[in-house]
Amino acid sequence: IISQSTGEVRDFMAVTIKDIAKKAGVSYSTVSRALNDLDTVNADTKKLVLKTAEELGYVPNTSAVNLKTRRSNMLGVYFSTINNMSSPVVLHSVLTGVYDVVRNKYNVVVKGIDFHVPGSLNPSFLDGIILISQRDEDKAFMEEARKKHIPQVIVNRTPPFPMDAVLTNEREAVRTAMDYLLEKGHHKIAVLEGPSHLYSTKQRHQGWVESVQNHGLSEKDFQVWEGTYRFESGYGLAAEILAKEPTALLSFNDDMALGVERYMKEQGKTIPKDLSIVGFDNWNRAIYTSMDLTTVDRNMYNLAQEACRLLLDRVESSDPFEAPTKTIYLNAPLIERSSVLDLN
Repeated sequence: IISQSTGEVRDFMAVTIKDIAKKAGVSYSTVSRALNDLDTVNADTKKLVLKTAEELGYVPNTSAVNLKTRRSNMLGVYFSTINNMSSPVVLHSVLTGVYDVVRNKYNVVVKGIDFHVPGSLNPSFLDGIILISQRDEDKAFMEEARKKHIPQVIVNRTPPFPMDAVLTNEREAVRTAMDYLLEKGHHKIAVLEGPSHLYSTKQRHQGWVESVQNHGLSEKDFQVWEGTYRFESGYGLAAEILAKEPTALLSFNDDMALGVERYMKEQGKTIPKDLSIVGFDNWNRAIYTSMDLTTVDRNMYNLAQEACRLLLDRVESSDPFEAPTKTIYLNAPLIERSSVLDLN
């Protein structure tokens, strides 16, 4: 091996704590306490031990550490699906949020529940699980994790049984978005929803229906399309939507809204002159479009970070299942920009 600090080439043999103790002139137990960052070792001695360990090219035996702590230092991030994921932006936002919390402390494995083999969850391999679940079928996976005593936190969905959860009130957020369009004088509004079987779609659908009913209108008065949450879906449905001549579009996510905008631009139409649009997500749209989109700020990065902190609090406690479950709600405000025309 090559020492990182000196560049000295050494025989390929594992450096032990005893080797460090001998070279540093301290006891075996002192080296152990210093490497574990315990306060019982004074700062100068700790500095000497760490410097010696680096010079010798010491690598901790993670297997031994894991046996002692009974932790694998591995977290699982499980999506309902990855291969058929509705929006790549969600995947990126969630993983960035998780990695920014765990840093180098844990390894992270990313999987799709749709490819899970029932019974294969291994509690000695996973310290905890972050769930981004949108399907009712995912409950069986959650039940397996619970029976095997693997701590889990669910993101942006009400859990089917008591577990930690980090949520935004999507129903309320979309109700606010539809209220906004109606109060701007729009009544011929198209609604571009996501796949009807997904939890998020059901919540958002309930939100806009509540809004129109509160305004004395009927759900039947509105044209509704089912998309896939993907850009291509918005682009592919745009001609059909525009043929109905709505004054506004409520899109269940920004990806589909951008797809509609792309089609309109190709047809020489502009936003909001020819169509007002409200989206949902508030991701970094500036890279892809000049449209100043009014949208709901559902921040998956923040949700994932909060979920990861919740999970680590539980995983790193003396008894991961002793504390009562927590539910944390994060705000999802409507960000008003310039994509909606005031018809009043």
